[in-house]
Amino acid sequence: MADETALESRIAARAKVRVDEVRSVFEAQGIPLAVPPTRPRSLRIHRLRVTGVRTGTLEPGPFETSFEFEEGLTALVASNLRGKSSVLELVTWCLRGTPREKSGAIHWLSEVDLDATVAGQAMAFRLDLQAEEITSAVVLSGPDQRTLKALRTPDPAQGVLPLFRAASSESYAQQVQALMMQWMDLQPLVSAQQGTTAVAHGWPAYYGALYMPAARSAALLGDVVMAGLPGRLLQVFLDLPAAAVLAKVKTQAAMMSTARQRRQGAANEAQAERAEQRAQIEADLSAAQTRLTQLTQATNGSKQESLADLAAATKQLSTAAVNSQEAWDKLMRLHRQAKSQRQRDEKLLNDVRESGIARRLFHGLDPTTCPRCDQSFAIERHQLEVQDHSCAVCTRPVQGDDEAPEDVIAEAEERVKSSSEAERMAKEILVQAETELDQVTRDLSAAQDRLRQADAAARVPVYAQAREEVLRLEGALSVLPKLPPPGVDPVEDLAIKVLRAAAKTLEDDHEKEAARLFTDLNTEISDLGRKFGFAALESVSINRAAQLRVTSDGGHERSFTDQVPGERLRLRIAVIVALLRVGAAHQVSTHPGLLLIDSPKAEEIQDVDIHLLLQELNAVADANNLQVLVTTADFGLAHDVLPAESIKEAAEGKPLW
Repeated sequence: MADETALESRIAARAKVRVDEVRSVFEAQGIPLAVPPTRPRSLRIHRLRVTGVRTGTLEPGPFETSFEFEEGLTALVASNLRGKSSVLELVTWCLRGTPREKSGAIHWLSEVDLDATVAGQAMAFRLDLQAEEITSAVVLSGPDQRTLKALRTPDPAQGVLPLFRAASSESYAQQVQALMMQWMDLQPLVSAQQGTTAVAHGWPAYYGALYMPAARSAALLGDVVMAGLPGRLLQVFLDLPAAAVLAKVKTQAAMMSTARQRRQGAANEAQAERAEQRAQIEADLSAAQTRLTQLTQATNGSKQESLADLAAATKQLSTAAVNSQEAWDKLMRLHRQAKSQRQRDEKLLNDVRESGIARRLFHGLDPTTCPRCDQSFAIERHQLEVQDHSCAVCTRPVQGDDEAPEDVIAEAEERVKSSSEAERMAKEILVQAETELDQVTRDLSAAQDRLRQADAAARVPVYAQAREEVLRLEGALSVLPKLPPPGVDPVEDLAIKVLRAAAKTLEDDHEKEAARLFTDLNTEISDLGRKFGFAALESVSINRAAQLRVTSDGGHERSFTDQVPGERLRLRIAVIVALLRVGAAHQVSTHPGLLLIDSPKAEEIQDVDIHLLLQELNAVADANNLQVLVTTADFGLAHDVLPAESIKEAAEGKPLW
């Protein structure tokens, strides 16, 4: 409670509000001001059992296979396409709620059982399958693994109780994800999507840090790069103060600020539109009042021209003026289009002179809005196109050689030349039209003056009409009052102020705690990377966003994504082990300590390197409370590195299960 009170006071001081106002804002937003210390979140698997009927030509018929898993490194060894990866996917299905990929062999299965210990609690995951879908599932808790091993249904007499039941794949996925978040003491990772919608990432996002992604993935931690998830995972696994609360606070502040900006923008637009309407009515009223004055002062004895002739001439000039105005409007639009095209061509010329990615995309489409929802692309996406070489439309990396840059630049220069000439010609025609419009307008004004002067005989009805027009416009002006400036919602204003102050305060706490942890984390990652075979590695620097800078080869610094696939794999494993080491040293809750790696040898790692990686990984797994499952088709590799009890293998060409 003392820590919570201190946090309230610091936020209040920073926001320059009262402590009770801080408390009311957090209560209204449903965000806790403080989070109790995280419980240990270790995760261990002990046994996987599968039953079913195999079809096809390779050993068809019913089967039942069980795998026992101990601490440390376990290798699943079989020929390619013989069930190694399927074991990882079945473990993932039980623990994550859904497999990352369903292999073709899953349709053989009728039962899948997994025994595991989740945050110290013995649990049993029991799935009944048909046609690759769950028809019935139950998750049991019990006093120990030995009791659970023999059971597939609850047995209250032995203390085996159901945690939940499910009758479909969808229901199981939802319930197991909620269960794991609760037992692993994890909070949803919340982010704001385009500043308007809060998106919560749950257990599948955390599980991405257990099941290593393909080495070419750009994510250092987890399997998703978007929404800053690698950094969020790192902060949670380092037990940085209230990491999930900070994410919620920042997301809510961003959403409220965006909503306020949009509301104020709409109010400003309405105010500007109202001002424009009033200005037009005021101009019309001024003209009507002038006309009324002229009619009042006109004399009855002035010499009159033929009203019929003057009316005909005025009508003819009015038509000519309308036609001239329409022609001028059209030419003005054409001139603006020509000018805009010339400006775009000049910008494109500048881009292709300076950027290879611009030349690469020179002949591609350049939409400004999404072709599906018609919303404009954020300007940041076009900036990232130049900075990160990612397509502004689909955000995928744009790769390829910059071929014939001189041709692209020459074509761009020719476009500028053509659009400049088109703009010049449009301008000349527009000026000529302006001259004609001015002359017609002057002629029309003169004809109207003569018509008014000749209208003495009808002066009384015209005067009445003019007076009526003045009164009408004065009435129209009275019902269109000026709109007040956008108002400020004091409750919203207070909430945004407090949430922003809270975000800065929690960020400060994070930075202080990170300074204590990250030095040790960088040292551990560097040492482990070298042990795992990254011989040229000199040092690393990781930040709270899980961005890793790697120094190697005599001081050459590069990012994590600049590394070759094999080095990325080593660094990912090094980060996980480093988190466990630093967590143990600083007594904080960290990574669950379960790691699944599918075919590391396929990630462009030489035979000598993979031997070294697995040897060191086996050693650090035993020493750092880490359980690792690795698949390989190299029978010799597994036996060179591991004792027989740590190898689950099938005869060459035979199925693993």
